[in-house]
Amino acid sequence: MTIASKTRIAVLISGSGTNMVSLVKAGQQADCPYEVVLVLSNIEGAAGLDKARELGVEAVALPHRPYGKDRQTHEQAVDEVLRQHDVKLVVLAGYMRILTPWLVQAWKGRMLNIHPSLLPLYPGLDTHARALAAGDAEAGCTVHIVTEGMDEGPILGQARVPILSGDTPDILAERVKAAEHTLYPQVVAEFVTKAEA
Repeated sequence: MTIASKTRIAVLISGSGTNMVSLVKAGQQADCPYEVVLVLSNIEGAAGLDKARELGVEAVALPHRPYGKDRQTHEQAVDEVLRQHDVKLVVLAGYMRILTPWLVQAWKGRMLNIHPSLLPLYPGLDTHARALAAGDAEAGCTVHIVTEGMDEGPILGQARVPILSGDTPDILAERVKAAEHTLYPQVVAEFVTKAEA
């Protein structure tokens, strides 16, 4: 089945963009209800930008540094690029910026994020080290709607990953990342399908 008109999404990244690649590749399948039309990074030399271009997706760097501490003006520039590309859904994939209420409100209900823990456990950073320190039996990842509170939005999907003896934060991170690459495209597709219904 080919989808006649796919939902246009943008992926925001700050680094290597591994989740972005899995989202783009899924979106290029004929039966996927979305397509990635733009990849945008706040870091000029982010490795993910070249990966996006290699996959045929427009990639734009909009560095935050020239804006100093003025986060909102930077976000207004980001928002302008998103709207120029007729984006309907914004997907954060390793976008290492704390968003202002202005951007969250501008895309309320239309911005998703993936977090490398089983929320509400371990919002913020160092999730794998924290799960290991707590002696947890499993870790995982969560896709949620972005709200003004950090990693607090409604949960759309989770994937669980067992914690094995001998795991370090780096080893665990790799297994969780593999789960993210499957979960994120699946949840985005489900979200888009429900939104269009």
